[in-house]
Amino acid sequence: MMRLLKYGLMFGNLVEINSTALVGRYNRALKHLIDKETKLTEFHIDVSGYSPEIGEELGDDLYLNPNGCNRQFILLTTDQKNAPLLNAQFSTSRSILRNFIHENAEELFALTAREAVAGEMMNSVFKVSNPSDLFHINQVEIEADTIQSHVAEAKTLQGYIDKFINEDDAWWDDVLIAQMIELAKSTGNIQRNPVELKSRTYAQGNYFTSHFGGIYVFRDMETPTVIARDYCEALKDIPVETILTLGNRNGIAKFLNDLGLVEPVIPACGTSAAATIKQKIDFVIIATAASLGDDLGDLSRQQIKQIGRKYADQMPEEFHGLMQIWRWAKLDGPPPNLQSEHPAFFYAFRAAQHVDRDLVNMLLAELTPMDFRQLFICNKQAFYDAYRTWAEPKRDYVSRFLAEEYAVDKAGAREALYGPEPAMEEESVYEGPWAPVRYIS
Repeated sequence: MMRLLKYGLMFGNLVEINSTALVGRYNRALKHLIDKETKLTEFHIDVSGYSPEIGEELGDDLYLNPNGCNRQFILLTTDQKNAPLLNAQFSTSRSILRNFIHENAEELFALTAREAVAGEMMNSVFKVSNPSDLFHINQVEIEADTIQSHVAEAKTLQGYIDKFINEDDAWWDDVLIAQMIELAKSTGNIQRNPVELKSRTYAQGNYFTSHFGGIYVFRDMETPTVIARDYCEALKDIPVETILTLGNRNGIAKFLNDLGLVEPVIPACGTSAAATIKQKIDFVIIATAASLGDDLGDLSRQQIKQIGRKYADQMPEEFHGLMQIWRWAKLDGPPPNLQSEHPAFFYAFRAAQHVDRDLVNMLLAELTPMDFRQLFICNKQAFYDAYRTWAEPKRDYVSRFLAEEYAVDKAGAREALYGPEPAMEEESVYEGPWAPVRYIS
């Protein structure tokens, strides 16, 4: 994994904490939340304030996320909004925290100038013991304040001010006036600089959770569906009729198609998007050659073609299926004859432009593991898990490719691969990339 760290492909965009003041604030917040402190004088934190160095020091990667359920957080700076969320148990957690920081940017900037803001992402369960517990999590409420309770004190002070202004006899209430003066010493002028955090409740719609081996929960759908990596007996207790596993490719294809959640990578024959399919073919060639012991080294496009010819008889079905799609798109060949059970089938799709686009692309990345770029972009943890199993030549090639060709223009690459950000008001209608999708019954 050191190679990924070297290229900035792992733990990227973490916020460095190296000043005595910030370390002190972090320790006060940590003591407040979990009654522990760090002895480190330098470390890095993610959007939630989690530090991989402190996790190693404490021997607990979930020190801010007990039971993997109600994530606690420490905000030292609003710059944390650009950091990733490590060890995420729910796919929605990072966006919720980022939205909270964005919506309260001015207030948090003022608060963190004096002290750390500590809090918790609260939902209606304290521990996920059974898959059915996931359906009790309908919303996430953020509770946050400084260690000195500046937000709570400001709210109390505002109540005193309202009473002072609205009640006729309040002008003569020496106790009330004394209380206002005392609180104002710590809160400052809340009339000029309000100390109030907004939008603290967020809906928990469709999401992925790493609990129970990994489960995609699509409950805000016309046909509520759960897709698990592996089936477990406890899944039978969840309150949905449709339960699928990643091995049920036909069922997943039907679900995604019927609800208009996917669209073709190549919308029509002869489009420039054929280059995207060609890259996916190259990724399959690289994976196959590496698994067969080939020392890849620095490869040009021409050398990748040569490797493809060298191992032509040993290429997997993904290669042959993708070649069908490419010939159709690029060379006006016959329409591909791929059914949903074909290993190349899901490589032809991406999420349509809707609110759950990232979640669907995350699912598709698991269904197309030989496309290491999509796996890295859409499903980081699955990428890291797969990376550990790869042969050394593939690790070297993939890390260099991502650093040299993807990382230099992340936004441009994402838009080229997955389209612009979805417009919420638009609905997508889809009948398959070359014809209505065919399923195996």
